[in-house]
Amino acid sequence: MPEKTPQHWTDSLFDSVYALYETAREYQTAHRAALVAMQTVDVDRRQLHTGRVRLWKTAHGPQRSFRRVPHERAVFDIYDLYSKTEQKLHRRYEEAALLFASGCAWAITLVQAGNHPPFVEFNHDVDEAAVPHAMNISGLDRYAGARELAASYDRVTTCMNADEHGEDLAGRDYVTDHEAGQMHDAIDIALGLADAAFAYGLLAQRAVSYVLLEPRRARERELAAARAAAQQTAQPTV
Repeated sequence: MPEKTPQHWTDSLFDSVYALYETAREYQTAHRAALVAMQTVDVDRRQLHTGRVRLWKTAHGPQRSFRRVPHERAVFDIYDLYSKTEQKLHRRYEEAALLFASGCAWAITLVQAGNHPPFVEFNHDVDEAAVPHAMNISGLDRYAGARELAASYDRVTTCMNADEHGEDLAGRDYVTDHEAGQMHDAIDIALGLADAAFAYGLLAQRAVSYVLLEPRRARERELAAARAAAQQTAQPTV
């Protein structure tokens, strides 16, 4: 069986970027499903059955009993489980979206500098979790989507700044009523970071394709020249 031809670096780099996209999209889908699941047991929208059961203590000692509303208990329990799952998935979605967006930015920066990275690379922390790169992208003045990309980056920056401001206020021993309001507003804005980073990643992914255009054309020229040389060599001499 003939050996498989290795991918050109432009193809493997794009596949690497696309894998980051698929990862973020999976977590986005799962998070949205968790939000829908929470709504199905939202106590403000549900009719709870008031029927009760009596539970008796069967161990040694005086007999005791208490009443319980099983349907109400189930709904609150399920909501708690869904809520914890939603929070965990939101964190995973945010992490994946930041890796997707920053991975695209990293790839664009290296290609613009004349490098040929075959994959997106990240540093990792002590837990071996990938650490996002900086997400700013420059040098795309001639790119048609540059303005939209810059506006999307501004939205990401707004969310990240709000996250830092909210954490700073939350960590203080005392906050005024005004600062408490600022803290809640900042937290609300910061919750949009995952969606903002994913949207930025989608635009940056298109920019990756843009900066890979010339390297791919150069590759096609190399292949065409190699084919022409092979044909010239294969021609019989007179």
